[in-house]
Amino acid sequence: MKKNTFYLLIGCIALALIAILWYSIETLQPLLIEAAFIVGIVLVYLARRRVEDLIEDERSVKITEKAALRTFQVFWVIFFAFSIGAVMEILHVPEFPRLLHPERPPEILPPRLMGYIQLGLLCLMIFLYVGFRIYYARKYGEWETDEE
Repeated sequence: MKKNTFYLLIGCIALALIAILWYSIETLQPLLIEAAFIVGIVLVYLARRRVEDLIEDERSVKITEKAALRTFQVFWVIFFAFSIGAVMEILHVPEFPRLLHPERPPEILPPRLMGYIQLGLLCLMIFLYVGFRIYYARKYGEWETDEE
């Protein structure tokens, strides 16, 4: 298995864990997510052992650094924008829905859904990293077969 496939597998495992988390919350079974998390970690460990291209040279290190930096730069903007929206939701801003229905505060996103979205954003971070890693691997020629 290639590194990028491994990273995509991690993202899929994380998405599955989010779904299991949602189900365990809905059915009030906390042991389900705990067991699923441990199984997910074991799956990641077993998959990592099957990765074939884990050789780290200068080019690979540079690609990893660039991908990590770009992931951070994009992700913090997305996460910050979501956090601003969450704070606004908690403070019940904007004011105009309250004027229309003063008996109930406006609720665009319930607080429980915000937690799910944050977990989803963490999965997005993994996919962003894989995308940037693929981009920089092509840009710097990591997949070229010019070895002697």
